[in-house]
Amino acid sequence: MQGLTDYAHTLTDDSLPAEDLHWLQLILSDWQVISDLAGADLVMWMRTEDNRYIAVAHARPATSSTVHFEDVVGMYAAPSRVAMLEKARNSKKVLSNEAAKFAGTYSLKELLIPVIMNGKTLAVITAETNLSATRSVGNAANWTMGAARILADMITRGEYPYDATPAAVQHGQPRVIDGAILIDAEGYVREITPNATSCLRRLGIRENPVGRLLIEDVTQIVQASRSIDETLAVVAMGKASWVAEIERHQTTITLRAVPLINGDKRLGAVLLTRDVSEMRRRELELMTKDATIREIHHRVKNNLQTVSALIRLQGRRSQSEEVKAALAEAERRVTTIATVHAALSQTIDERVDFNEVARQVLPLGVDLARTKHQVSIEIEGDFGVVKSDNAQALATVLTELVTNAVEHGYRDYGGVVRINATRNGKCLKVTVSDDGLGIEPGRARSGLGTQIVDTVVAGELDGSIEWKQREDQAGTEVLLEMQLEC
Repeated sequence: MQGLTDYAHTLTDDSLPAEDLHWLQLILSDWQVISDLAGADLVMWMRTEDNRYIAVAHARPATSSTVHFEDVVGMYAAPSRVAMLEKARNSKKVLSNEAAKFAGTYSLKELLIPVIMNGKTLAVITAETNLSATRSVGNAANWTMGAARILADMITRGEYPYDATPAAVQHGQPRVIDGAILIDAEGYVREITPNATSCLRRLGIRENPVGRLLIEDVTQIVQASRSIDETLAVVAMGKASWVAEIERHQTTITLRAVPLINGDKRLGAVLLTRDVSEMRRRELELMTKDATIREIHHRVKNNLQTVSALIRLQGRRSQSEEVKAALAEAERRVTTIATVHAALSQTIDERVDFNEVARQVLPLGVDLARTKHQVSIEIEGDFGVVKSDNAQALATVLTELVTNAVEHGYRDYGGVVRINATRNGKCLKVTVSDDGLGIEPGRARSGLGTQIVDTVVAGELDGSIEWKQREDQAGTEVLLEMQLEC
């Protein structure tokens, strides 16, 4: 489906500069506030090369019934509507279609808002209100519609959206339906919705806030708080389009200011409130859980490193070469597991970038292998992100394969072991190849390491493994194919 930029470049009467498109995108990112305040469907229209108007964006109100049950994006305006759109475009003022129109069983009223930037009309927004619909804001419908009209006038003057609006906001941004407060230029509360009243009472503001200076009530609440949002005073006075949070006891209320201005004159502001106490509590629980998991992985890694050191110490004290070799293999396997836990201790979830793990683990298979010749390792491709259980098993398998290739393929000379990974969704294909002596008849898959590999691949990775002689008869190639959980 085409978006705003596509329509602007392919259908409109002229090519809009990047800054004009950016301005339209800013309006679309925040026009839900106007839709909810007005209780109206908002449709953005752009003029095409043949002087028709096409709908490029549509917002439905959360505070009232929608007018358009079907998606109107991509539809052209009816000829009877084009004249009004042209009039609004040329007048560069908000126009109200006084005559109510009937759409089936209900009547609607239409407001036309030209989008102006640097004296140029970029588009026209129609605000269509279902006159027979019940508003979820109750008796506040009159003042919220008045606030929406002020924002509409600000669009025609290029004053909305605001330059100071932060590019990103916290999860849980308040909406009109969550609670709205109208304050005047001095910060006194003039109107308030029932949901906003409930939010203030949860903070401890019991008296009717209408006629009171909101910043004074809020200041009394946060005086005993250990942390105070630095932007709270500016937001509570409606002086800037920012978001602040108020915390008291176990309650957290998000407050967002939508200033109402006319040039240099402040008319007041609409403050949107939302109780995000449960949301913040869950976020804190998740953060605590993540920290606990990382600490567990860190301690497991430390314990495994201790075990590895004890095995290495025991190996040095042994007089038997066979025992030393067995302990060296055990040490290598423990070190491999410890490396995976080290990677898991650095992430916030139970997934790791296995490319990083492979670069740390696989060289261990070369370093700890029993060989007197110089063998290097090359890793190509992309393993992708792997769950912790799969990462542990995959690291063990690949380390065993690398060690096996070094010990059995390069007894007489050195070379290069190559690992190539290809990831496609859940499917991971890995090739481990060497240019060594190749597979000896009767010895393939007879050792402990290869038995471990077969067991882990089939049991934990839900995969298959194939050993074969390379096509040029120089060395061995092992093909792994597995299905990993995303």
